[in-house]
Amino acid sequence: MAIEGNTKLVAIVDDDDSVRSALHGLLKAVGVPSRAFASAEEFLNSGQQHQTACLIADIRMAGISGLELQARLNAEHCRIPTIFITAHGDAQMRMQALRAGAVEFLAKPFDDEALVESVRAALES
Repeated sequence: MAIEGNTKLVAIVDDDDSVRSALHGLLKAVGVPSRAFASAEEFLNSGQQHQTACLIADIRMAGISGLELQARLNAEHCRIPTIFITAHGDAQMRMQALRAGAVEFLAKPFDDEALVESVRAALES
């Protein structure tokens, strides 16, 4: 399951501390460097967009939602392969995210291996 020799940064954007911590730990365990952000605003203000090779974002967050974050990045011509995670998704939301360029849309709770495979695919694209 390890992803070897990869220095590409994965950004985790989720307003739930436990989810951020779990995802950061999972990626660390498979050798993927990541940085966690508590909100879309924190991520946008960090200036990390251009160093980010993959974005894992929750759909529903206080302030800017995951879909709004994706739209802002696209408007800035900053296309980051995005994996959305959500406990509140539906088919319409999934299609909207995928049409806008998301590489995956995972419903919580999701399988860790499925997430790692999605990250691997995004980093290799």
